[in-house]
Amino acid sequence: MLKSHGYYTGHVGKWHSSAPCRRGKEFDFVKSYYGWHWMKRDGKDIHVTKANEEDAIKFLRTRPDKDQPFMLSVNFFAPHSVDSETEQYFPQKSSMSLYESITIPKAPSVTEEAWKKMPNFFTEKIEGRIRYHWRYDTTEKYQRMMKNYFRLVSEVDASSQAIVEELERQGVLNSTMVIFTTDNGMFLGEHGLAAKFFPHQESIRVPLIIRDPRMRKELIGTENDEFTLSVDLASTILGAAGIKQPARMQGRDISTLYRYTDVNNVGAEPWRKEFFYEMPPLRLGEDQVPSCQALVRKDFKLMWWPFYQQHQLFDLKKDPFEMNDLLAGVSMENISASEYSDFEYRDVAVEMLRHMHRLHKSVL
Repeated sequence: MLKSHGYYTGHVGKWHSSAPCRRGKEFDFVKSYYGWHWMKRDGKDIHVTKANEEDAIKFLRTRPDKDQPFMLSVNFFAPHSVDSETEQYFPQKSSMSLYESITIPKAPSVTEEAWKKMPNFFTEKIEGRIRYHWRYDTTEKYQRMMKNYFRLVSEVDASSQAIVEELERQGVLNSTMVIFTTDNGMFLGEHGLAAKFFPHQESIRVPLIIRDPRMRKELIGTENDEFTLSVDLASTILGAAGIKQPARMQGRDISTLYRYTDVNNVGAEPWRKEFFYEMPPLRLGEDQVPSCQALVRKDFKLMWWPFYQQHQLFDLKKDPFEMNDLLAGVSMENISASEYSDFEYRDVAVEMLRHMHRLHKSVL
């Protein structure tokens, strides 16, 4: 849509879609590659993050018309692991001194106790458990993997800074929206798991940083805890370009949260207070990656494991690390019966269950 509205468009980096990333119809500039942490370019080894940086800056410097609006997508591969390799994470040599003299602390849920509290169908066959053993099952391994992981993250930070500095050098930074985010969270040993997949906070929360010249000055550098979703990104970009989003799109323009003092005063619906999460069955099978759904709110989260017919409820205010399932030992089929009349969370569980089913039905 941006290209059809006169934008010079580019894609740099990771492309894991089955559809080809093509120059012409979708993009004017393409540097697309699968990439691992190290790759060959012109016969020499180059780190994929450095390649991302160089290609992004090349796009900015070779734009044919400096007055033409542009859109560049920079898709970093790092810090994704190299799953086929024992060491998993391979930073640049210049980063190896980072974090060298410190001990990386563990989150409260990086314990065997937390793993044992997972549903009983979470066995050693779970893909996230297998990857946990690859990366985190000894203290020495945990420290080595985490330090290399953070080094990769720091390299992405440095390359992002180089791209922003190029925008500033060209004099277009203050007329350019910059969005930094990612596609999923990551278990770093929490609940005895690695990888992603499941609806726990570590897996579904992602960073989102927006630098927008239209932002109210008093909000620059501040945090906002409203629920924003990946489906909002396209809506936000189209809004900044002054392009009306198609009716089929589900997202909302995030800029309403930082451009106005009150979203309600600009004729918009109140911002969302919840969202529905779903991960469908994968080809690995339910015994390795159980499909799951969740209704997520600021105070409570209701999880549903449909293949195993099991619900879980967590009080996120009292239990932010999701260690205590409030529905343990509770039959959701009979929760309205008199035997549960004194159950403190009965009304919350029943209301969320009914609402989650309505939301799921609405997206089928």
